[in-house]
Amino acid sequence: MKKAEISDHATALEFLYGLQIFGANFGLDNTRKLAALLGNPQGKLRFIHVAGTNGKGSTCAMLESIYRTAGLRVGLFTSPHLISFRERIQVNRQLIPEADLIRLVKEIQPLLKQFPADNHLTLFEVVTVMALKYFAEQKCDLVIWETGLGGRLDATNIVTPLASVITNIAFDHEQWLGNTLEKIAAEKAGIIKLGVPVVTAAGQPEVLAVIEQVARQNHSPLEIVNPERLARTLAPPMLGEHQKLNAAIALATVEVLKNAIPVNAETIGAGLANVNWPGRLQLIQKPNGQKILLDGAHNLAGATALGAALKQDFPGVRPLLIFGALGDKNWPAICRLLAPLADQFLTVPVASERTTDANALAEAFRSANPKAVVAVKTNLSEALKACKDEPFVVITGSLYLIGEALELLVISPAATDERGLNEWTAPKKSR
Repeated sequence: MKKAEISDHATALEFLYGLQIFGANFGLDNTRKLAALLGNPQGKLRFIHVAGTNGKGSTCAMLESIYRTAGLRVGLFTSPHLISFRERIQVNRQLIPEADLIRLVKEIQPLLKQFPADNHLTLFEVVTVMALKYFAEQKCDLVIWETGLGGRLDATNIVTPLASVITNIAFDHEQWLGNTLEKIAAEKAGIIKLGVPVVTAAGQPEVLAVIEQVARQNHSPLEIVNPERLARTLAPPMLGEHQKLNAAIALATVEVLKNAIPVNAETIGAGLANVNWPGRLQLIQKPNGQKILLDGAHNLAGATALGAALKQDFPGVRPLLIFGALGDKNWPAICRLLAPLADQFLTVPVASERTTDANALAEAFRSANPKAVVAVKTNLSEALKACKDEPFVVITGSLYLIGEALELLVISPAATDERGLNEWTAPKKSR
């Protein structure tokens, strides 16, 4: 890794890019050590820790909006970012300023010399501690704290939260979290702490059994959000029935914490009404009347939710669907789920070394829907030009692709391409 002096935003990003060679890591020791070297900033903060397969980001956004509307100063830590790396660390929905990002990188860089060369910190570990330091400096009243991968050995798990939230459990990242729902649930349930209340909407009996066991072992009260609660849930301004379930999770969490952080019903309603979370069933209408729906359906559960949302919110509409996926996802099964939703498909590579070949995606769609018109495009820009006269377009798959779409549609242009900072390699063994 280059030891360039950190002097501006570009060199700070260069330093962060340099950490990618150390891959990802399952283990908490290094994160704890780095946090200790910075005075354990997590000890000055209150957290809601959110894990789960899908819906983490949306649930975090809803919780953030509710508590910010209540007058709290709220930190938000999420990943991956769609466009700017600074999206990962926000206070009251303001991205961490470039000057603070540069300063924190400069402060952390020399501390990494205290770690042996064969046990170097990863990008996610460094950014996790950077966020803790920034939130403490900003004197946040509450931090909405999303896990990266898994939970038990995720770098974010060095905190003791006010509540632990597990949105749901489905198949994703099986090569690292386990090839059964029970194994995945055990990793996610690793965020449960002694005596800290737990909120979950996981519904499968085998998954609930795991979460209930871990909660019982930790003497943690468990709140199970079931579908019946949906009828009483304030609906967020987001498409999709699954977002109502995410809202129910957020409301249950607020209810569980009502003694620690009281929020009245009017404030909760206003917070939900103003929630903003780009790239998840986000509908864009262009000046020519064309509608473009962006959704990061990057796993089987996400593709199922997208299909349900199209059926419910756009009945009878047959969109043109643009799709790109990463190679470590179960893209053949995702293509089979998406294939009945449209009559026209454009497949594209994702701007990542881990992309699935667009030709392979096209073959998967042709196999699942032989009557469909399927074409391969060299990139998303070419795909958008090819469908400029289509009335309704869905762009889905990798969140990397959604971030690229947001830039191309000039919704959130960025000065530099920072999506590459989402890249990571297989986790190392726990340490």
